[in-house]
Amino acid sequence: MTEQRTYGDRVGIVTVTYFAGDTLEKFLDTLEKATERDVHVVVADNASTDGAPERAAERENVTLVSIGENVGYGTAANRGAAALDDSYGWIVVVNPDLEWEPGALDALLEVAGRWPRGGAFGPLIHDLDGTVYPSARLLPSFGRGIGHAAFGKIWPGNPWTREYRQENAAPAERVSGWLSGSCQLLRREAFDSVGGFDPRYFMYFEDVDLGDRLAKAGWLNVYAPSAGVMHIGGHSTAQASAKMLRAHHASAYRYLADRHRGLRWKPVLAAVKLGLALRVKLETRRG
Repeated sequence: MTEQRTYGDRVGIVTVTYFAGDTLEKFLDTLEKATERDVHVVVADNASTDGAPERAAERENVTLVSIGENVGYGTAANRGAAALDDSYGWIVVVNPDLEWEPGALDALLEVAGRWPRGGAFGPLIHDLDGTVYPSARLLPSFGRGIGHAAFGKIWPGNPWTREYRQENAAPAERVSGWLSGSCQLLRREAFDSVGGFDPRYFMYFEDVDLGDRLAKAGWLNVYAPSAGVMHIGGHSTAQASAKMLRAHHASAYRYLADRHRGLRWKPVLAAVKLGLALRVKLETRRG
């Protein structure tokens, strides 16, 4: 029987970089005002050559984990988390193209103190123009998932997308199906109990999958809008949109196939795979 590990109360920040550019410096600068704690940052780099991770590592509280190849988001986050010793009982997995609001990390930790069964905590995320991003969502069932995938682009206000994205829900502290992987505070005990991110997801849906597995293990995904961050978004994937679209659809199919096994689901999954492939072709032609 494996002995359960005991963690301390320190906070570690894990950010995955892939040509993060200047956004990483701004991320680190704003982090200094997000908490009164001494936090340590692990930059898990997927073979960038822009020099940004190396510049960040010149800071006293930053450690660089150079992976040497692009292993994807979840795998890199797992490796970054593994670089933290057992004194770190809290891990923030966060994109580098994000800016913290003053006190945001302390606000997340305050919410965590109210939810002893909380495994993951997500802040309110807004875009550059102030628009609130729907970062706390329901899990994508077949109906919601297919409706959102089929009509999300051409009919943004469709009922499946609105239900899935929880767009009618006020930004209040609540339990959610899953939380955006762009910024999550994770209780390390919970994160380890499910084995971290599933490395089979190269990009996208690794956060959906994690939220689902945390819930099945008895943990809660808690939306904490009292903490706020701004996500610039898309910096590392801007020049690889077609590749990222294919990765998104492959991950969507994997998520559904993992949860709908057996002969009766095979025809449905085959139709889903075909539909996703057609959507990739249409989107890439349009792009």
